[in-house]
Amino acid sequence: MARAIWSGAISFGLVAIPVELYSATSDHTVHFNQFQRGTSDRIRYKRVNERTGKEVDYSDIVKGREVGDGQFVLVEPDELADIAPGRSRTIDIDAFVDLDEIDPIFYQKTYWLAPAKKEYARPYALLAKAMTESNRAGIATFVMRGKQYLTAVRARDGIMALETMYFADEIRDPAEVKETVKGAKAPHGKELKMATSLIESLSEAWKPDDYRDTYTDKVNKLIEDKAQGNEIVVEAEPPEATEVTDLMEALRRSVESTKGRTKQRKKSPDLSDLSKAELDERARDLEIKGRSKMNRAELEKAVAKAS
Repeated sequence: MARAIWSGAISFGLVAIPVELYSATSDHTVHFNQFQRGTSDRIRYKRVNERTGKEVDYSDIVKGREVGDGQFVLVEPDELADIAPGRSRTIDIDAFVDLDEIDPIFYQKTYWLAPAKKEYARPYALLAKAMTESNRAGIATFVMRGKQYLTAVRARDGIMALETMYFADEIRDPAEVKETVKGAKAPHGKELKMATSLIESLSEAWKPDDYRDTYTDKVNKLIEDKAQGNEIVVEAEPPEATEVTDLMEALRRSVESTKGRTKQRKKSPDLSDLSKAELDERARDLEIKGRSKMNRAELEKAVAKAS
């Protein structure tokens, strides 16, 4: 059972619905400890007073902000707690906006919101359904772990998701990185038509199950190979940048290669290349019984047999 990381209430108008907040994502990055090269000695970090060189207890550390000329203002933890709305237990929805109007650049992290108790499920479901039918998201603020967040509350398959967001002044102006494209004009005519054709030939429905973190797989394989003393396989170097003079030829060859790949994929796709969702769809079309309880390998075997 997932553990709630925050509890409070969604508030809009005069309605308040007690809810709990759960993380919607997990990080599968491979984490390493640090060692001195050539030894099995772990590297440890200590909080050290730079003047005395002595280690300082965490309870004796306060925060400080430089105000100029080497002068610092020191702030106690209790002082921060007194001025921050740290006791807030409410997600206050100030307005509902069209979901399509929110630029994805504002999104930070996704959380699930669930009713705190079954008795609150009805008003929760009502709000979720109303937001779905109106394609609206509730813009709200709330406080978690001593920090105030701007959020968008949206409905997804009957469950409400809370997206923490950046404030407008935290979004950097893209003009800061436009130097390399300043004055550049996008090609027209044949090059544009060929590029559009390439995009069309590579277009397909969004299927998130088709993608996985292959880099993490390679890191785990590296660790396994080193542990067993196996030879380490080095990946190929990335492709070189396309010369401007070769752009049209590169586009033409790309379009030709994708046409062949598309035809082959439509003709006889390898079952091993299909996602679990695609295999499940095929199993449903083939009326394979018990498919809902099968894992991916079992589905592939059943589909192959039925085909």
